[in-house]
Amino acid sequence: MANDMMVKDLDEVVVRFSGDSGDGMQLAGNIFSTVSATVGNDISTFPDYPADIRAPQGSLTGVSGFQVHIGAQKVYTPGDQCDVLVAMNAAALKTQYKFVKPNGTIIIDTDAFQKSDLEKAAFQTENPIEEMGIKQEVIAASITTMVKDCLASTGMDNKSILKCRNMFAVGLVCWLFDRDLKIAEDFIREKFGKKPEVAEANIKVIHAGWDYGHNTHASIAHATCRIESKVKVPGRYMDITGNKATAYGFIAAAEKAGLKLFLGSYPITPATDVLHELSKHKSLGVMTVQCEDEISGCATAIGASFAGALAVTSTSGPGVCLKSEAMNLAVITELPLVVLDVQRGGPSTGLPTKSEQTDLLQALFGRNGESPMPVIAATSPTNCFDAAYMACKIALEHMTPVVLLTDGYVANGSGAWKLPKLAEYPAINPPYAPADMKDNYTPYRRNPETGVRYWAIPGQEGYTHILGGLEKDSNTGAISTDPENHNLMCHLRAEKVAKIPVPDVQVQGCADDADLLIVGFGGTYGHLYSAMDEMIKAGKKVALAHFSFLNPLPKNTEEVLKRYKKVVVAEQNLGQFAAYLRMKVNNFTPYQFNEVKGQPFVVAELVKAFNEIINQ
Repeated sequence: MANDMMVKDLDEVVVRFSGDSGDGMQLAGNIFSTVSATVGNDISTFPDYPADIRAPQGSLTGVSGFQVHIGAQKVYTPGDQCDVLVAMNAAALKTQYKFVKPNGTIIIDTDAFQKSDLEKAAFQTENPIEEMGIKQEVIAASITTMVKDCLASTGMDNKSILKCRNMFAVGLVCWLFDRDLKIAEDFIREKFGKKPEVAEANIKVIHAGWDYGHNTHASIAHATCRIESKVKVPGRYMDITGNKATAYGFIAAAEKAGLKLFLGSYPITPATDVLHELSKHKSLGVMTVQCEDEISGCATAIGASFAGALAVTSTSGPGVCLKSEAMNLAVITELPLVVLDVQRGGPSTGLPTKSEQTDLLQALFGRNGESPMPVIAATSPTNCFDAAYMACKIALEHMTPVVLLTDGYVANGSGAWKLPKLAEYPAINPPYAPADMKDNYTPYRRNPETGVRYWAIPGQEGYTHILGGLEKDSNTGAISTDPENHNLMCHLRAEKVAKIPVPDVQVQGCADDADLLIVGFGGTYGHLYSAMDEMIKAGKKVALAHFSFLNPLPKNTEEVLKRYKKVVVAEQNLGQFAAYLRMKVNNFTPYQFNEVKGQPFVVAELVKAFNEIINQ
């Protein structure tokens, strides 16, 4: 489909789709990001859901957003501000305008700016553009009317027709950025495979949006734009969310280990999509159970682990609170278990659709007794696959529960993911009880080098044993209240976790002579890396040490943290990682950058704060 306007090449662009929570903004954003990833662009997305189950239509609290950053080269964040804002109603314009760049473009549906719409959005006049002082270019289109005209002959009811409005916006944005609609058509036909009439209606509307752009010569600064990929690595790519990548990582680990995968779970935002995804893959030997509560979700997984499966339980912060008793059962029985915690805003119900890093200390210490547990944090949506795989590998090879931390930002966000080759991933070798232990096996006999107990699967003749929540004798496996034995077992469990080999933390940027070392963990990687990159381009000497393995910490942690005069720990909580590092590294006194807003970091704010630290 040829674009006959002047086409300008760009290195990157940020588009934000916004509208009522029923306007399909997440689907619109997913289609545009998929189209872009398929043609080789790198992408980073950020779905921004309202917390209300269903806010009143047109209300300020009911606005749903989806931001996508498209780059000709690697992009690390969804972007601080957008080049194009799609505002499908007055409330969306009111709440999302703050994200538009000064030279950006705004697309509005004028049919959704009637008097009643303006009143719901708390506008005082009938001219919201003037009232808000908007200076950016505005493409004002009567989208609703055009969609109704487009589908008038289909026989669809009015409600169904209105659900297609989002496709008009997608088509118009595809015109602005010279995107091929063929990929979008394929996506829509697959999405609505069981409703072909709905698929074709949406495709008709997406073409209408593209045609509107073509016929009116809609443009951004008097040209349509193209983002041509400059770094193309051969391979098969897909636009994948963090939750889906996590699910695939669990499946891959089970396949590599030669085990069945079992998920015991209870639905909770924003972790539920992992349960949904894994439930689709029974053909791969995946077993999923949606339990009646969080503790039973964890307990069923422990039972599956005892029976010899790769066991996973998924939840968010409130669910980890409830699972903690069962998690300790996995600690004392030394059974492999992966506990996925997709962190969200808290405390209590808090901000269920928003993202934080506030569960770190809970993951490290939030259980009774001495209960050491490895903790891993994913750094991006695509990294969730590798993080899930490594969490499973550690759990199975070291006979321990492992906490895998993601968060709402990386779980719901997406990136262009190159499909990996499983053969290139490290082997997973559970420590099965050797044959020479037959008939004299006890459950806490250990590998003398690793401290890992040998695993006997029920049903093997000669390996009869008992496990449970009461302390056991280290030699016989019988229940023991002996003080010396308990002291020994606590040390053995802690030493086993401490011995787990993890990669050294890598220092990026000006590693040899930085005036400031930025330290972070988990899902803030893209924003911290982008801040470092901007500062280096501005002539500052800055480095970044970003942690994925939190317990045990990499062996070079202390050496790295003490190598630099100034260190700032930046995290989306009130200082949990900084406190943990001070506990682990003597005389470590970092600067801190802490925000708990339920939103990703803003790179410009990071750069400003880090420059102030350098200049002090």
